[in-house]
Amino acid sequence: MDEGKRMTERSADIEHAARFLSKSELVAIPTETVYGMAANAFDEEAVKEIFRVKNRPFYDPLILHTNSIEKIEHWGVAIPPRLRRLAETFWPGPLTLLLPRSEKISDSVTAGLDRVAFRIPSHPLTHRLLEQLDFPVAAPSANPFGYVSPTSAEHVLKHFDDKIAMVLDGGACDVGIESTIVGEEDGKIIVYRLGGLSVEQIERVIGNIEIRTSSSKPTAPGMLVRHYSPQKELIVVDTQEEVEEHSVEKSAYILFMLEAPEFNLPNVIHLTPGGNHEKAARQFYQALRAWDDDASIKRIIVERLPDFGLGRAINDRLKRAAGAESKEK
Repeated sequence: MDEGKRMTERSADIEHAARFLSKSELVAIPTETVYGMAANAFDEEAVKEIFRVKNRPFYDPLILHTNSIEKIEHWGVAIPPRLRRLAETFWPGPLTLLLPRSEKISDSVTAGLDRVAFRIPSHPLTHRLLEQLDFPVAAPSANPFGYVSPTSAEHVLKHFDDKIAMVLDGGACDVGIESTIVGEEDGKIIVYRLGGLSVEQIERVIGNIEIRTSSSKPTAPGMLVRHYSPQKELIVVDTQEEVEEHSVEKSAYILFMLEAPEFNLPNVIHLTPGGNHEKAARQFYQALRAWDDDASIKRIIVERLPDFGLGRAINDRLKRAAGAESKEK
């Protein structure tokens, strides 16, 4: 697309989205997890455009999206038996499988690695779009590289209006946090990225798994040590005492069970008090963006969730987002 010549289209028209993708254009698509920056995965130049527009390093591999296991196998990608059990249980849904790469998949997609990440999203609009396409779409999150992922069309347009052809507007994302990435090595099932499908759900189907989620040389998408970061200083806390310790003027809060000090009460977003991790995940990125966009706020204080279910994935994002500023030990 020629930048500056037209505004990005925003609509729910899947026919328009399919035409743009078939013409090597970029389209932001809704999924149940976050919005993705989609391009024809079999078009090398379109894939490279994703990296350029997002300012994403080429060593960070992409996830491919389609609507059926049959298509994945048609493209020469085999699904090992235990991973197939997960696919048949959780697809469509927030699960990505790391699979042996076929010759149809380019180095640009996999960063030269010998496995490719595939998933089948459950968002009805995007699922219908993918049904129409005879190619998979590469679709990392539709945000500038390293920033907080988008969970609405508005989030995408804030960064990419006039830089991509279209945002397929499917409303707010239901899960609100990226997919869980799972693969198999040396007979072990490995989680490479915690996400919208919990470890507990996976283990009920497949048995014990290993978690291996951080690397400066990623073997799967979403493994970089620093990622998902707002521009404001981010402090992660566990206790009420730590909230008080780090509270200063112009602080904002994203809390689960703890309370903000009285002098900062207007600057609080509570992630569903009562312990619902799914609702907390749905609101998490929206809350981070809300305070990051507020010019009056200088510091964001976020409560770590109990480390189970989707709380584990949210805590993973907090650790990466806070980076060197985190109080992690």
